[in-house]
Amino acid sequence: MAARPTWKGYLKISLVNIPVKVFPATDAAATLSFNQLHAECQTRIQQKRWCPHCAREVPNTDIVKGYEFEKGRYVLVEDEDLEKVRVESTRVINLERFTDDRAIDPIYLERPYYLAPDGAVAKEAFAVIREGMKGKAGIGKVALYGREYLVNVQPREEGLVMYTLRHANEIRSMKAIDELGEMPQKVKPDEVKLAQQVIGTFEGDGDFESYRDEYQAGLREIIDAKIDGREIVAHEEEAPPKVVNLMDALRKSLDTISAKKKSPAAIDRVSTMAPKKRARA
Repeated sequence: MAARPTWKGYLKISLVNIPVKVFPATDAAATLSFNQLHAECQTRIQQKRWCPHCAREVPNTDIVKGYEFEKGRYVLVEDEDLEKVRVESTRVINLERFTDDRAIDPIYLERPYYLAPDGAVAKEAFAVIREGMKGKAGIGKVALYGREYLVNVQPREEGLVMYTLRHANEIRSMKAIDELGEMPQKVKPDEVKLAQQVIGTFEGDGDFESYRDEYQAGLREIIDAKIDGREIVAHEEEAPPKVVNLMDALRKSLDTISAKKKSPAAIDRVSTMAPKKRARA
């Protein structure tokens, strides 16, 4: 199924305006979700809008938006009022500043979206801007879902990726974490060196496609078993041993890694001897 845009407007850089569409870059359907059921009859629960003052259900046509400016006092906000909020970002992503694409702290990144040209005429200008932005990140604003977001736009493959950003006042200071208080100011150089050796043995490319969601896979296995009337026996998880001596733990880690690297044939034999899963009818 072709992706559907959630926003249409213009990408603006100085006097250049390019018609663009914004698409979600993530797929919520890829994650298992559950419905709430009544345990007695397994009927799906309905969420009803209930007015406690009138003691009755309220239809959607009788629901309005209200802002509580004092305890128990509201001012009504109509759709016409919302339409009057016509800031530039409701229709234009204006990139006002550019920085190195590695300069933005990942803690500010919130949700990714893809940008694509809107129409054949926009494609050439879009491609030129994409190439001109290589290695750069453009900072601007866009209004989505009833609020204005700070955004970071940068080239990615054939298009542009746009991240909504958290504002500085939304980021908590690490000083608020009591557990990080009074951390040791000095560490033992030999322990650091050994830790670097252990970490170095795991270095590799950041290939996220090689990872799978083991929890979702296990959850799917349990659901399939319940559908088939089979019982799943949970594996007992052993608690990780407590680190009494850091140097000993680091040395054992290096010894274990070295032993595994020296016997790849044994690993291959184990994998080929693993029983094949029986196909479901």
